[in-house]
Amino acid sequence: MKISQKIRDEHGDGSSAVDTEFDAEARAGMQAKSEEFAAQGNRVYLPLAD
Repeated sequence: MKISQKIRDEHGDGSSAVDTEFDAEARAGMQAKSEEFAAQGNRVYLPLAD
């Protein structure tokens, strides 16, 4: 706990993070994968192909 608090004190808690171009690209990629997952029926385990 003391180590975590020291890190937050030195580096902030992350709430003031700057939104970068990389973040937008990452969110777009995650959205595309989410749509692909939904198109496959939102199932984690898919049947094996013969």
